[in-house]
Amino acid sequence: MKKTLIIVAQKGFRDDELFHTREELEKNGISIEIASETIDVAKGMKGATVKPDLSIDDVDVNNYDAIVFVGGIGANSYFDNEKIHKIIKSAMIKNKLLAAICIAPCILAKAGALKNKKATVFNIPFVKRYRKILEENEALFQKKKVVVDDNIITANGPSAARDFGKIISQMLKK
Repeated sequence: MKKTLIIVAQKGFRDDELFHTREELEKNGISIEIASETIDVAKGMKGATVKPDLSIDDVDVNNYDAIVFVGGIGANSYFDNEKIHKIIKSAMIKNKLLAAICIAPCILAKAGALKNKKATVFNIPFVKRYRKILEENEALFQKKKVVVDDNIITANGPSAARDFGKIISQMLKK
């Protein structure tokens, strides 16, 4: 059975991005574990809660086929997080599937995973800073809901969460 780690912010993850993505993965028989800064209950932007299975300190990339980052305003806390960047770099070396939605593609970009890769990110007319982060880190921004480039999947926000989950599932079945 394929196994995916979903990493959420301790406070301020985007509820529907977590739950819709997880539902799609579970429908396709993919095992899920959730990680956050600690194993204390994580709180979503809309009030949902989730109990992480492990802390980011305890993540062993070898145990997973995919590493997925959920967005929401709390994802900002991972943009420059050394532990998170180490997880991403390890996943890249081991050729694991990497996926991020909403503002979370900025995490991948700042870790160097999106260099010369096509990617999308939360991008609305009055909020351009996330697109700028991708471009400053040499990602090739695409104005699409979901973008796949090699083993990296990015999505632009909550309305793309189900498609994001479906595409992750399809890629894990290859």
